[in-house]
Amino acid sequence: MPSKNQPIDPGVRIGHVHLKVADLQRALDFYVGVLGFELVQRYGTQAAFISAGGYHHHIGLNTWESLGGSPPPAGSTGLYHTAILYPTRAALADALRRLITAKIPLDGASDHGVSEALYLRDPDQNGVELYYDRPQEKWPRDASGKLAMGTARLDLEELLKAK
Repeated sequence: MPSKNQPIDPGVRIGHVHLKVADLQRALDFYVGVLGFELVQRYGTQAAFISAGGYHHHIGLNTWESLGGSPPPAGSTGLYHTAILYPTRAALADALRRLITAKIPLDGASDHGVSEALYLRDPDQNGVELYYDRPQEKWPRDASGKLAMGTARLDLEELLKAK
């Protein structure tokens, strides 16, 4: 039996997120139409599963408990944001171009040293982070070798130059 202080297997990953939405088509218009995910399966007006690269699903969307609902009030518990990892800086730049074209405002844009991130809201006001991880050998570290993440302003004009 593993010790309760033993770390989890390093191969463990978050497989998908499943979001409650008020309007399935509106959510699909954002996640598929703007961000570019692919629709894998749809269950009428109640649920849909979307992915990148042919995976069975990275994001599930449903109206089972939320049809026509409103976002949770500020100060309540729940999902802070869904973070979507892009494989390259150029792919993150493409995501930024898509947001600009769709006139979707950013809540923020940060350089965390280990990553570059764009923050926004989906149509149901769920937080969304779109980010690119720098290679581990470029992550900032303090004098003792521990990660030294921070939050600095991300230069969006510079990001848009990424090819």
